[in-house]
Amino acid sequence: MPRGSDPGHNEHPQRASVLQHVSLNVRRLRHAADLSQTRLAQQSGVSRRMLVAIEAGERNVSLATPDREAEALGVAFSDLIQAPDERNPSRINEVAWAGSLRGSQAVLLAKAAARSGVERWTLALQPGEACASEADPDGWNEQVYVIEGRLTVVVAGTPTRLRLGRS
Repeated sequence: MPRGSDPGHNEHPQRASVLQHVSLNVRRLRHAADLSQTRLAQQSGVSRRMLVAIEAGERNVSLATPDREAEALGVAFSDLIQAPDERNPSRINEVAWAGSLRGSQAVLLAKAAARSGVERWTLALQPGEACASEADPDGWNEQVYVIEGRLTVVVAGTPTRLRLGRS
């Protein structure tokens, strides 16, 4: 899902809580795994300097960064953005991506245990907004269903136009 955007977008106050959640969860999970910041940085491909800033809650990072950290820690992306005291995966409801246009956002609603993992999202894009994401890990699939307007999805440079009611 949406990865590679600014989680601290100023027009979206709910995003500030996600930054705090990521900060607390990365630190907590890193300690639980008995990893130094340097070792987690090496395993995740995230610079140590960036990791220090994330754990201090000082840095607006792209969502690709916590995604790589989650993989290195052996946890789900949602485990990093969810409130540390909320362990109910059926009700995450966190804004994980905010676009540059007001009203453009991705909300991680829930996750469920499955063979490889299931996350349920809503993604709202205002006309002219784009949400780029990195490729999902092997074994993951995404299904997009258009509930309003139309959407162009570009995969490997090939655009596919979807209209209302299509997936």
